Amino acid sequence: MTHHYDLLLIGAGHAHLGVLRRWALVERPPGRIALLSAGPVAWYSGMLPGLLAGRHQADDCQIELQTLCRAAKVELIISPVESLSAAQQQVQLIDGRTFNASWLSLNVGAQISVPQQQGDAMQVLAVKPFAEFLDGWQQWQNTPQPMAILGGGAAGVELALALTGKVPQLTLFSAGHLLDGLSAGLRLRALGHLRRRGVWVREDCPISRIADDCLISGDEPVWRGQRLLLASGAKAFAWPAHGGLGCDEQGFVLIAPTLQSYTHPTIFAVGDCASLPGARRSGVYAVRQGSVLAANLSAVLRGLPLKRYRPQRQSLALLATGDGGALLDWHGHSAGGQFYGRWKDFLDRGFIQRHRL
Repeated sequence: MTHHYDLLLIGAGHAHLGVLRRWALVERPPGRIALLSAGPVAWYSGMLPGLLAGRHQADDCQIELQTLCRAAKVELIISPVESLSAAQQQVQLIDGRTFNASWLSLNVGAQISVPQQQGDAMQVLAVKPFAEFLDGWQQWQNTPQPMAILGGGAAGVELALALTGKVPQLTLFSAGHLLDGLSAGLRLRALGHLRRRGVWVREDCPISRIADDCLISGDEPVWRGQRLLLASGAKAFAWPAHGGLGCDEQGFVLIAPTLQSYTHPTIFAVGDCASLPGARRSGVYAVRQGSVLAANLSAVLRGLPLKRYRPQRQSLALLATGDGGALLDWHGHSAGGQFYGRWKDFLDRGFIQRHRL
């Protein structure tokens, strides 16, 4: 049996949370609308390092979707997506249910890239999905061992600083320069923090594969151990491309400034699953897309003109240092200290509270 909706929101990412919040506070558009989510809560990634460092509790970092959906008068359907048919506007869930809609909106994020692995001597744990990661990390904490982190972006640096003191020895691998794309000042500050906390940093060292208990860069073994934490680059889910949506070479949905798919204008895509020039795969950009997406979804359900999303040229970066402080990057300028950590906590808690209504 296929269930029909006027609009299906697929995924509980930052942008869709913003859409639901706006519809809860202001009249939502007409029609039958549902949110499809893999789980009953939405985790806020910005607070994960603080959770691992022991500064937050798990409940502080998640949003109950049922409460938000009820306030927005939107149905909540919980199940991971199995497949998509863009031509038929149809979604099949892993539990076998099938839904179609006049309009679809994707905000499903991305996966973590996993190196090719030979043998099972090394345990590999990815930071996404968050619930599975936290379960695995809790098991690792029972018997601490030396660990490597793969990923030289903001997530990898924040996790390394949050986990120092919780493992006997920590190594951070970056395929290129650490924090590439951010200011040189921020990079130097981060390297200083990592060095003082005893984290061994390997830059320009891409990991090509895992061979038993070794990490291999090119043909050279660069680290030996039994635990690897993955915080590396985003990898697109396969089902949007397999479902017929036009995607870039990496499998991310190609969208226009109105946030619509170029190949299927009745399908919107935002956040990490989408590809739009100038828009980075970052929660900051996804949150900004939320207001335009909410306006455009309301517009298509009412037959009104659409707005265009213009990515901001600059974005504020605040990286937690694991000790209550944070590093700031803004317009090429950097700073650090406890003040910025309190500011980051204020912004993070504010995001959670806004979506708890």
